[in-house]
This record gives sequence, C-alpha cells and structure tokens, in this order.
Amino acid sequence: MADLVFIVSRTELKHYLYLKHFWADEGKDVILDRRTGEGRQSLRPPPVERPHVERRRQQDITQELHSPGWALVRRPAR
Repeated sequence: MADLVFIVSRTELKHYLYLKHFWADEGKDVILDRRTGEGRQSLRPPPVERPHVERRRQQDITQELHSPGWALVRRPAR
C-alpha cells in the first residue's frame, strides 16, 4: 500500500490520467475524489452515537481540489 495518495478532482480527468501514468512504476496511489454534495442528508434523526475510535484523520483538501485540481495526502502509518 502506498504511503502517499494523490486525490484528483472528478472535473480534472486529464490530471488524473497523467498522474496515474506518471506514478504507475512508483507504487503511488492516484484516485478520483469520491465525495458528493455536502455529506449525508437525511430526514431521519441520527442514531445514538456509540463511543468509538476515529479511524480516519480528517484533513480538508477541498481548497486543493478546487485550485490545482488535486491534493497529495499521506496515509497514516499502521
């Protein structure tokens, strides 16, 4: 599993294809941004939350995806 991940805006398909090709031999992951809308929107109230350990580190990459069209993030060590 790669330690660096390029996340590319869905509107920048050319960047995605270029980065995917350029980093193919280096073992870096290049993925399209899968986020849609403003997150979950439901008419039902949220379920009672259970205490849990946060598995994902929250990092706001929205600005990078809008400006250059991609963001570079580091996967946390396991």
